[in-house]
Amino acid sequence: MSISDARLGQLAARFAELEARLASGTLEGADFVAASRDYAELEPVAKVAGEVSSMRAELASLAELDDPDMRELAEEEIARLKAELPEAEHRLAVAMLPRDSADARPAMLEIRGGTGGDEAALFVADLYRMYEGYAAAQGWRIELVSANVSDIGGFKEVVANIAGNGVFAKLKFESGVHRVQRVPVTESGGRIHTSAATVAVLPEPDELGFELDDKDIKIDIYRASGAGGQHVNTTDSAVRLTHLPTGLVVIQQDQRSQHKNKAKAMQVLRTRLYDLKRAEAHGVEAEARKAMVGSGDRSERIRTYNFPQGRVTDHRINLTLHRLPEILEGPGLGELIDALIAEDQAKRLASLDG
Repeated sequence: MSISDARLGQLAARFAELEARLASGTLEGADFVAASRDYAELEPVAKVAGEVSSMRAELASLAELDDPDMRELAEEEIARLKAELPEAEHRLAVAMLPRDSADARPAMLEIRGGTGGDEAALFVADLYRMYEGYAAAQGWRIELVSANVSDIGGFKEVVANIAGNGVFAKLKFESGVHRVQRVPVTESGGRIHTSAATVAVLPEPDELGFELDDKDIKIDIYRASGAGGQHVNTTDSAVRLTHLPTGLVVIQQDQRSQHKNKAKAMQVLRTRLYDLKRAEAHGVEAEARKAMVGSGDRSERIRTYNFPQGRVTDHRINLTLHRLPEILEGPGLGELIDALIAEDQAKRLASLDG
């Protein structure tokens, strides 16, 4: 996708206008917040656009050079610029792709055990540690919201909040069914078993931009019990929220305080409702997205972790990496995530060209 010089000029003018408005000191409140957000989104695009403009201008200037003494030097510079310009233009095209409005948002990570019983619960714990490690490598903050502990030390379900720069943009392709193939600790015969866990990554809504009506929420308070609630079961601290219009239910009982449980339950409910509204709004785009690197549907098998062969395969892009321990530690997951993002960008660029 080639960007015209006129479009580059428009980008530069818009960025200069935003810069001047922010520097004027006349913006306040919502206007200042909106202009700051627009500036932050446009800045990386404007930077690459500036590089492309400079390279094109330099090429044009060198092509018009008549001095025979400078011609040889000019030819070398022209060759260098012609080699570097396509890569810069590609970076600009990627930077200008339409962005998901939720890309910069923090995210709610939900992992649930699927087929496999105790072994699936252990796999949930492995996946949670993987995302913890990846979050740490990115400089993000991860906070456990709730956990349903299994009898042998894994998690039947775990929910966490991840905050930081561009969390949803990097983790959104993790949603789906993750499969593990290995010999379970409970298996005496050494046979390989296949278990699964479901991962959901949901963008968290902006506090100011997503309001909930109190009359739409039914709140039940009761005594916590069962796994995860044993240390608080002497008081009525567990909270169940029901969103009446949609029927969504959230239960939170991990904290000793009823108020803390209610706050965390509200956080989960807001995130799930925001995800529901996004899914409805993006319904038309669903097929296009599915044709890229998957729909994010939680029933879709996306990745297999094979312990005997030490490999991880992402089925959407047919990528296999023989570095399973590094990936499960967290930082090694970056190569898979970068490949998924690159594939998504390539498909979207191709659809624009077509």
